[in-house]
Amino acid sequence: MRATRRWQVGLRRSDSVKEAKLSTVIAGNGMPPERSTLGPTDLVDDLENFSEFGTPTQVETVDGVRYFVNEFWTSRQRQAHRIHEVSYRACFKPQLPGFYIRRLTARHDVVYDPFMGRGTTPIEAALAERIPYGNDTNPLSRAFTEPRINPPTQSEVVTRLRSIPWDSFTRADRSDLEAFYHPETLARIEGLRRWILDRQDAGCLDLVDKWIRMIAINRLTGHSSGFFSVYTMPPNQAVSLERQRIINRRRNQVPPRRDVPAIIERKSRSLLSSRVLPAARHHLLLTEQSDETFQIPSGAVALTVTSPPFLDVVDYVTDNWLRCWFLGIDPHEVRLSQLRNVDDWQQFVRSTLVELARVTRWGGHIAFEVGEVRNGSVRLETHVVAAAEGLPLEVLGVMINQQEFTKTSNCWGVANNRRGTNSNRIVLMHKV
Repeated sequence: MRATRRWQVGLRRSDSVKEAKLSTVIAGNGMPPERSTLGPTDLVDDLENFSEFGTPTQVETVDGVRYFVNEFWTSRQRQAHRIHEVSYRACFKPQLPGFYIRRLTARHDVVYDPFMGRGTTPIEAALAERIPYGNDTNPLSRAFTEPRINPPTQSEVVTRLRSIPWDSFTRADRSDLEAFYHPETLARIEGLRRWILDRQDAGCLDLVDKWIRMIAINRLTGHSSGFFSVYTMPPNQAVSLERQRIINRRRNQVPPRRDVPAIIERKSRSLLSSRVLPAARHHLLLTEQSDETFQIPSGAVALTVTSPPFLDVVDYVTDNWLRCWFLGIDPHEVRLSQLRNVDDWQQFVRSTLVELARVTRWGGHIAFEVGEVRNGSVRLETHVVAAAEGLPLEVLGVMINQQEFTKTSNCWGVANNRRGTNSNRIVLMHKV
């Protein structure tokens, strides 16, 4: 059985070096004299006067911070680009970064996400002819994002699929995975896995191969014939082997044969069906800690749109064990941030904002989306605002995209702390 590959995930700097970086950021170094499309005053005015979907913005100041509540993007808008249609837990809708990209950047500006997940922000940036930068300590993220910011053609995918020696893949190393797959299907999955890893070892893995790999890890498990597996949990997480055996017994099901290359070809056709596709020849994708992105030059980024890991809400290691197996990754070697303590989370955000202040250009913006956790009893946006204190980042306010309105006290979470409904909470900042 092939040994698990190690993916470089970045090295830690000493605390003294981080303090020196913080001093450099606060001193205002590395700030080219360039402004974004909308300045901070223009953006605030735009939010206050927004009524595109027929509802005026509700504005209120809470604890010295202005909140803007409205339906800023909606399910009634046109559907997002098909290239976004891959499954990944805890990801926001493409309309969220699109809202800021259209208002705050121009063509060829750099748009960045230090926690890029499935790559929604970089891909939306590439579609808008911006330069996508992305980072995520989870190597899965780059595997999902890289082939979709400069995708191959369908004919290239079909040609490559036909060149793969599918009929020679007859041996299964992981017979335990037959809880998910028919033995013949598993042999082809394992054969494809070995074929991709061999090309990776030989240094000849190209974007077509990476595309096929991306589709494969997206089709490993699911609940329809469009996936390689028998009926199981949704494709954004993989249950344990024992749990899958229980599902099989309860449903009285046996994994059926699946046509692996046909499924990859069909899903590729769906994602590539649009006339307009991303074409980001210039891009930067990293697999580092969010406060150690040394490859990004100071003052290079016009806009950051991101959502950090929340308070121990998602178990990425457990959810992604099968995808990591396919990629040759040991998930336990990836330094993921899963913080349960609010103070630790705030310090984690602080170190990230120090780095974002360094890489953001003067007048550039940061949209920092946080979720509602613990039934609304923790308002994470207040901790983001506190984490930004003392940095050259002015907090413009908190924007709440609320698609089902309740009482305003529910929206702002200041009276009864009840959970909001279908909302995003985004702390808006700009570099001063």
